Amino acid sequence: RIKLTAPNINLSLDQSEGSVLSDDNLDTPDEIDINVDDLDTPDEADSFEYTGQEDQTATKDASQEETESIPEYTAEEEREDNRLWRTVVIGEQEQRIDMKVIEPYKKVISHGGYYGDGLNAIIVFAACFLPDSSQTDYNYVMENLFLYVISTLELMVAEDYMIVYLNGATPRRRMPGLGWMKKCYQMIDRRLRKNLKSFIIVHPSWFIRTILAVTRPFISSKFSSKIQYVNTLAELREMIPMEYVHIPDSI
Repeated sequence: RIKLTAPNINLSLDQSEGSVLSDDNLDTPDEIDINVDDLDTPDEADSFEYTGQEDQTATKDASQEETESIPEYTAEEEREDNRLWRTVVIGEQEQRIDMKVIEPYKKVISHGGYYGDGLNAIIVFAACFLPDSSQTDYNYVMENLFLYVISTLELMVAEDYMIVYLNGATPRRRMPGLGWMKKCYQMIDRRLRKNLKSFIIVHPSWFIRTILAVTRPFISSKFSSKIQYVNTLAELREMIPMEYVHIPDSI
């Protein structure tokens, strides 16, 4: 509580011109009659209370408490967060990949070395590492796995390349749906679609053959001409170098 007091006023007691005691200032009209008893004067209860300082102090204390309550984001936590989430650009759009949820399925795509002259890459896609469609978060996993496959493919490929699709040891419930494969084809960059020289399907099942037969009218004739069926690993070895191609034990 702050009580306001009147400022100090220095008055001149002489009767010089302009002084408060001069004759001009002392002459007052006779009709002005002021009754002092009728004037309202503030008592102690009506004194001015200024609480602004207290409000500022309370706000400052609350702000300090709020600041102290926020946990510090350490460098280790930042590295962990970057490991759990990856930001990629696909089709000129920024996407975030939940790396934690796809951790068990990252082996689905791998680099199998090179063939021919130059940087002709061999990309291996092992369907046996895909998630089971019966799990509750299947759609969420497949959405993030799709982004991971597309972004990884762009990193692996420099020039021409081929895809080796390992279909063996893959039960029906792990087979990717038609919509998922169609989305992958559509989202692949035009450069990648153009540079794809061969799409080899190893151990093709009747389901894969049926899907490709149904979708053939909807895909380009150039892409259809790149599809090859290989029934055995021995036949695959005659087509490409297998030194760096990882074949899962189950296959």
